[in-house]
Parts: sequence; structure tokens; C-alpha cells
Amino acid sequence: MIQPTHPCGVIFFDKPKGWTSRQAVNHVIRCFSQPGQKNRKQRPKAGHAGTLDPLATGMLPILIGEATRFASMGLNAEKSYEVSFDISFQTDTLDLEGEVLERFPQITITQEQVENILTAFFGVLQQIPPVYSAIKVDGKRSHALARKGEHVTLQAREVEIKKLDLLNIEGNIITLRVDCSKGTYIRSLARDIGAALGGGGCVTMLRRISSGGWPEQMMIKVEELEEKKEACIVPLQTWLRDLPEINLTAHDGKRFVQGQRLSLCCEEVSDGDLCKVMQEGLMLGTATYAKNMSVLQPQRVMPSAQEQLK
Repeated sequence: MIQPTHPCGVIFFDKPKGWTSRQAVNHVIRCFSQPGQKNRKQRPKAGHAGTLDPLATGMLPILIGEATRFASMGLNAEKSYEVSFDISFQTDTLDLEGEVLERFPQITITQEQVENILTAFFGVLQQIPPVYSAIKVDGKRSHALARKGEHVTLQAREVEIKKLDLLNIEGNIITLRVDCSKGTYIRSLARDIGAALGGGGCVTMLRRISSGGWPEQMMIKVEELEEKKEACIVPLQTWLRDLPEINLTAHDGKRFVQGQRLSLCCEEVSDGDLCKVMQEGLMLGTATYAKNMSVLQPQRVMPSAQEQLK
């Protein structure tokens, strides 16, 4: 088996409360940096696959090394959350970090009321994102404009709520389990459910428990990452588990990393499939397969594989 020469893969980081997603990425970079690597270009690359608010905790896939080229696999993935929100008040940020805009001291709810309301939020919805979000408006982040006191209007976008389970009601606080499509804002969902109940919807707790179907048990806490480091990295080929795999001979592997199209017969691969390409356990890159011509066309070649197989 050919061994990779540097860290490459994904860490399913359990982001602590209060950290931004960028802070989490920077922490991973520091963990894998060698002494003396003060220049940013010398340090390993890393990036996350799906922002989490500072208030939120939970699964933040962080890709390191050449795996950063495949972050879109996480950005486009479905997500699962547990969220608690208080319907007795609302803030400008839709969570506890903001200023209180309105209170609803007389509101009361029953389990039956909540369950009836939830049926209207299942399926495909048009959702208006929070003003305090990273969405760009005329080239500037919406949250930056809002903090300057500027009026921001965001357009509704289509999202899909695939699962919406009521976990608990305690006083004015509702706790839900939500499975949703990419681009869904849980703060907006809480706001809209609270409004439908005649109150607010301020998020008090938000935890992402899964991204792309990866189980909660795969999450790595800060202390574990600092102690074990390399052992916490899930290989890139595992991250790309949904792609069919093609294994090449040594001869074809060299041709592939040179960007050459290969004539191959792969009965188990469908026409037009995006595939991960391997050789003796080494990830060479990705390719598309034209079944009618039996041709494998390189799409993305790993520089480390080029270096090892030159």
C-alpha cells in the first residue's frame, strides 16, 4: 500500500460553544503545524464544510491538506440538528447573542398546539434567512451591514425540512430534532415556528448532530484532537464514500496523474458517474466515466499522487 506523505482527510470536529467556524479551522491548522512554520504558506491548508454559528456546537467537518479540494461534498450535504428556542421573546439576531426586540409575557402553549403547527413546516419551504448571516448583499456580508445599523432585505430561498420531531416542551422553551437540506437556517425556522404560535422564537441551544449522514459518534473534541492528532483524521477516500471507486494498475496510475484519459471497462460504474480513483490505497483523484466509450476522464488529480508516481 502506498502511504500519503502528509496529513490529508477530514476531521469531524465537535465545535465548542463560542467558537466561530474560522476559529475551529485555525485551531486544526495549529495542531498540525510544525515548529517554525510561521508562514501561512508553510502550514497545512484546512477549511470547513458548512458554517456553524458561534452559539452552536457540534459537527463541523474540517478538511485538511489536499482534501480541502472536496469541501463541496459537505457544503451540499443534508444536516441534522437539535435546537431549543424560547417563544416568550425575540432578538435581532434570532439567538441569545442579540438585543431583545419584543417580549411575549402572556404566551402559553400546549403540546397539541405545537404538533399541529409543526406540520406546516415539513417539506419544501420558502425561507427568509436571518439578517445576521454570512449572505452577501452587494458584495458585503449581511451581518456586517446589520451591525452598522443599515437596513438589509434578504430574499426568500427554497429549503426542505425532511424531518421535524418534537423532543420536549419545558415552559416556553421548545426543543426539536430537525433534518434539513443545505442552506436551511435553523434560527429562521425557530423564528417562523414561534411566530406561527403567536410569539417569538429565540434560539437558546443549537447543536448539529450530523452532516451528510455521518454519525454523531464520529465527532472529535478539542482535547482528543490535541492528544491524538493524526489518529483523528478520516481518510479522504472515506469522505468520498458515496463515489464509486476505480482501482488502477501502476502503469495506468502514472498515466492518470499525468492527466491522460484512460481506456477502461468498468461494468460496476454507470455512464457519467463521478468516481474516486485509487492505486494500492493511494487516492489519485477523481474522474468521470463515459461508459459508451469506456473512457475514464481525469477531473481532479492530487498533487501528492503526482509527486509520488512521477
